[in-house]
Amino acid sequence: MKSTWKPHEKHGGLSDKDKRELPESVFAFPDKRKEPMTDASHVRNAVARFDQVQGVTDKDRDLAFQNILAAAEHYGVDVAETNWRQLGKLPHTPNPAH
Repeated sequence: MKSTWKPHEKHGGLSDKDKRELPESVFAFPDKRKEPMTDASHVRNAVARFDQVQGVTDKDRDLAFQNILAAAEHYGVDVAETNWRQLGKLPHTPNPAH
């Protein structure tokens, strides 16, 4: 699956208004507008919270992981996982999202 992520000039903290104004192409889950990735910190958050995202399909997760990898490469963030199923292997609490 090919990434749909594209870099955006907005960086740093995002208010709700900022998030609403972002293009879908900056989100890990573009159709759901979940997990914006506008800088390295947001990419790390998207990886850390990946297994907490609810209401998405495996196909959505496939695309989101490709988007995370593209954003990580752009912002110089190391991602050790090669598949989204490797994320959250040892969650601290049970996760009904998947």
